[in-house]
Amino acid sequence: MTVLTNETPSDAQWTAIVGCDAAHDGAFYYGVSTTRIFCRPSCKSREPMREHVRIFNIAADAAQAGFRPCKRCKPDGLRLPDEEWVDAIAESIRAHYPERITLDALAEQQHVSPYHLQRTFKRVWGESPADYLLRVRIEAAKTLLRETAAAIAEVGGDVGMPNAAHFATAFQKAAGCTPTQYRLAHRAPNHSREGDRHA
Repeated sequence: MTVLTNETPSDAQWTAIVGCDAAHDGAFYYGVSTTRIFCRPSCKSREPMREHVRIFNIAADAAQAGFRPCKRCKPDGLRLPDEEWVDAIAESIRAHYPERITLDALAEQQHVSPYHLQRTFKRVWGESPADYLLRVRIEAAKTLLRETAAAIAEVGGDVGMPNAAHFATAFQKAAGCTPTQYRLAHRAPNHSREGDRHA
């Protein structure tokens, strides 16, 4: 079978891609040469430059040409519902919360626009990715404050908030008390108090 690696989109195909037209799903697939990712026409990914788009009759052709399937629209399998997609993003946030995570980075990873990711995540999860990330970090900080003798600044750094003042302010706003107050109120009775002097 001939792999269509050089076919550029027709006007009708380009209109379908720009319009995220689901009516064309299955009729063709498109790959973006700069990202090496291929999608369904309905994918709500960032609009590519037309000259970077290559058209494929079937998903296997795109894969054979070295393109990877988009994680959002799943052109090589079943479409991922918004709920499952957002759950997967939330799981990724939970797994990587100590790292620097931005909306742009999440969007790039998922091959969608930051606006689409933000809007869909908030609709499904009830809060923005940034708010969810903060909540995950605060809960992790509470665990460290209860179960370790690490200094407050160290706890902040361990949960991805290395600015001690910002961490203390965000923690107090979320928990209703300072990290030190939380530790004193929730410390395990048999835990050594060594380290409190450094908090």
